[in-house]
Amino acid sequence: MMPLDERDAPLLTLLRVGGIFAPQPLEATDLLIADGRIAALGRDLAVPEGWPVRLVEARDLVAVPAFIDQHVHVTGGGGEGGCGTRCPEITAREIAAMGIGTVVGVLGTDGISRSPADLLAKVRGLRAEGIAAYMYTGSYRVPPPTLTGDLQRDLAWIPEVIGLGELAISDHRSSQPRQDEIARLVSEVRVGAMLAGKLGICHFHVGDGQRGLEPLRRLLAETEIPAEQLIPTHVNRHRVLLEEAADYALAFAASVDVTAFEDPGEEGLSGFDAVSRLLARGVPVEHITMSSDCNGSLPEFDAQGNYIGMRVARNTALIADWQRLVREEVLPLDQALGLISGNVARVLGLDGQKGRLAEGFDADVTLLDDDLQPQQTFVAGNRVHSRDDSP
Repeated sequence: MMPLDERDAPLLTLLRVGGIFAPQPLEATDLLIADGRIAALGRDLAVPEGWPVRLVEARDLVAVPAFIDQHVHVTGGGGEGGCGTRCPEITAREIAAMGIGTVVGVLGTDGISRSPADLLAKVRGLRAEGIAAYMYTGSYRVPPPTLTGDLQRDLAWIPEVIGLGELAISDHRSSQPRQDEIARLVSEVRVGAMLAGKLGICHFHVGDGQRGLEPLRRLLAETEIPAEQLIPTHVNRHRVLLEEAADYALAFAASVDVTAFEDPGEEGLSGFDAVSRLLARGVPVEHITMSSDCNGSLPEFDAQGNYIGMRVARNTALIADWQRLVREEVLPLDQALGLISGNVARVLGLDGQKGRLAEGFDADVTLLDDDLQPQQTFVAGNRVHSRDDSP
């Protein structure tokens, strides 16, 4: 995907833009990138004459931290209706075109025909195409499928593995794990992550079952596990669950992840509506993230749990809902950026390198036009998407 001239570009790149939100607005209008990281921010930056530098003039665009999508079925989800209902893989082009520079791959219902090894291969393929890609080991199932046969070894020995997920609770497709099983898995991930120098997120798929977030509330109330270890997602699949998510976030100072559903249906809420309601309930914006669930399945079941149809999720709704939050002034741009960049980097344990435009950070930069549409995306200083190059 990455053009050859990008692979062969000089180690130095100088972006000249109309403005920079880092996420806070800066006086700077220039970013100097060296060997994949931000070397300097300022005005009228220059490099010594004769040094190899690539100049990118984009005075009509605003630079922001490249977006991070923490829930992507990079190998495709689905399969609830048989092998003919497996969703397709996502491409690097589809990711970068939305201004997304970093993704975290997940397995879902299907941990049989798709495996952590397939997921790792896809993640490494995306990295080869210029996307910053990571993965969760495991799937909906308990015990979770792993790469090495052990959760702690996966975290310790596989650099791309940053946690466990998406482990299903309160869903008829889950393994119906007991409370002690959930506690044991989270504890295993915590210790494995400590040994690896990682945060070790446990990313929980929350279904529409009556138990809702009860397993996670009990885990935090009855054990020493910190709230930062857990990320419940799909909390806007229905209104009652979203209200419970607000209570959970406030009670434990915990983060919750909203899914940008293309069609939330009668019971669900869009990403825009969900974030708006969480903020109205007093949940700090720093404790809210958004993800796409893209290339996952959106299956439909009847009252008896029988499969009746499916659609494939895309990442376009994520950007559209985020743009609407800014355009309708629910959040200013700098705070809204946290929903899909800085907040996400923090909950994943990547905030020492991603989610900000600052010296020493990865040069993951998205250039937005006046309508907040991504026009160019850079990852580690390499341009992985330009709207002008789109077919």
